[in-house]
Amino acid sequence: MNTIKTDETKTPPKALRTSASYSITLRMKIKNTAGMLGKVTSKIGENGGDIGAIDIVGFEKEHVIRDITINVAGERHGEEIVNTLREMSDIEIINVSDRTFLMHLGGKIHVTSKVPLTNRDDLSMAYTPGVARVCMAIHADKEKVYNLTIKRNTIAVVTDGTAVLGLGDIGPEAALPVMEGKAMLFKEFGKLDAFPICLDTKDTEEIIKAVKLIAPVFGGINLEDISAPRCFEIEERLKKELDIPVFHDDQHGTAVVVLAALINALKIVKKEMKDLKVIVSGVGAAGVACSKILMHAGVVNIVGFDRAGAIYKGRKENMNFMKDWFADNTNPHGIKGSLQEALEGADLYMGLSGPGTIEAHFLSKMARDPIVFAMANPTPEVMPEDAAPYVRVMATGRSDYPNQINNVLCFPGIFRGALDCQASDINEEMKLAAAYAIASVVSDAELSEDYIIPGVFNPRVVETVAPAVIKAAQATGVARRAPKGIGGDDYAI
Repeated sequence: MNTIKTDETKTPPKALRTSASYSITLRMKIKNTAGMLGKVTSKIGENGGDIGAIDIVGFEKEHVIRDITINVAGERHGEEIVNTLREMSDIEIINVSDRTFLMHLGGKIHVTSKVPLTNRDDLSMAYTPGVARVCMAIHADKEKVYNLTIKRNTIAVVTDGTAVLGLGDIGPEAALPVMEGKAMLFKEFGKLDAFPICLDTKDTEEIIKAVKLIAPVFGGINLEDISAPRCFEIEERLKKELDIPVFHDDQHGTAVVVLAALINALKIVKKEMKDLKVIVSGVGAAGVACSKILMHAGVVNIVGFDRAGAIYKGRKENMNFMKDWFADNTNPHGIKGSLQEALEGADLYMGLSGPGTIEAHFLSKMARDPIVFAMANPTPEVMPEDAAPYVRVMATGRSDYPNQINNVLCFPGIFRGALDCQASDINEEMKLAAAYAIASVVSDAELSEDYIIPGVFNPRVVETVAPAVIKAAQATGVARRAPKGIGGDDYAI
C-alpha cells in the first residue's frame, strides 16, 4: 500500500463514496477450502470496500493465489481493509498495489513517430540532408510552419503548479501528473497532440516570457492551474502578445460547460436568462469567468460571495483588481448581507468554492424550481442527497452523480475548432458557440432533471463543438483558413 500521506488519509466522511481513483489490488494466498473466498469477500464488504474484480493468478498445494481489486474511499480506508484481512486465518496477503500509482509509473504519455525510418532513404528525407529543404521553405515563408511541422495540431499545457486541482500550490514537479493527464484528454477526445510545460517560477513576467519563447512550436496555449489573480493578467497579456489562441481552462472551460448546463436547465424550469437571480459562491478565476459568460448570455442579476462576504461596489476588504471589476459590474441592488440572506428568491446557486459552504436548508429560500450547481471537488458545497428536497435541477463536478460539469466537454472541441481554422484567438463568441453546441448534444427527448449535460465520453460533443467554434471564428474574423473537415490534414504544401 502506498504510504504517501495526503488529506485523504483521514477517515473519509460518510458522504465520500468509494472510487476507482482509490482502488487497490490485493494479491492473496487463500486456503483452497469451501467457503473461504466467500469469507474474504464478505469481510471486504462489511468494511465498506467495493469489489471490482477477482482473478486467479496461480495455485499452490493447498492454496489459490488470487488478485482482488477493491474500490475504497481513501488511503486510510484501504489500509483499514488490508489490516482487517491480515487478521484472518488461512489467508496471506502477498502484495498490495495502488492502481492509480501503477498507472502513473513512467508517466502517462510518450512521443511516437508518424513516419517509419526503415532505410537510408527514409532517414535522408526525415533528417539530413532532406530536412534542410523544408527548413528553408519555412525560413522563406513562416506560415508554412503550419503545413510542415507539428505546430498545426499541438497544444502546450502550461502551469506553474500554484493552484492544482484544489491541492493548491504544490509546485511544478507535483503538478506534472495533472498536466500529463490533460495532454491525454486532448489526445483522446480532440485528437490533438499536447505536451505538459511545468514552469519553475511564480513570477508573472517570467511566465509570460517563457510562454512567448516556446510559442513557435505550438498551435495553441492552454493555461492550467495558475493561481488568481495572476492568471488573469497572464492570460490577458498572452492573448494580446501572441498570434495563436490562448485559453485558461480553469476559467473559460468551466464557464462554457456551466453555461451549457444552464441553457438546458432553464428549458426544464421554463425561465429566461434575463430574469434570473444568480448567487455565486467563490469569486476566483472560475467564479469570475462563469459570471462573465452568463452576463454575455443575458443574465443581469449576479451576486458574488467570497470568504469576506458579499462583493459590492465600494467594498475594501480582501479585494483585488478582478474583484474590483466584479464589484463594478455585478450585484445591481448592492446586497451586503449573508449568503443565506442573498439566497432569498435566487434562481441559481453556483458554487465554485469549497465543501460545506452552505447548509442544505438554506436552499429552501430560493425561487420556484431552484437550480444548484455545486462544483467543488471532491466534496461539493452541498451534497446532492442533502439538497434533493429543495432543488429541481442539481449538478456537481463529480462523475458519480448525474449532471457532471466537466471541462473535458469543452477544451478538446474548442481547441480542435480553433486549430483547424488556424484561429488567432479564442474569443467570447467562440466560447458562447461552444456552450450552445454542448447543450445541443442533449436532445429535447433526452432532456431531464438528471440529464442536462452530455457525458464526457459522448463522441458527438467534439463533433458538434468544433464546427460551431470554427463558424464563430470565421464570423468574428479570427479564422485564418477555411478547413475542409474537422481534424483533417487538408493543408496545401
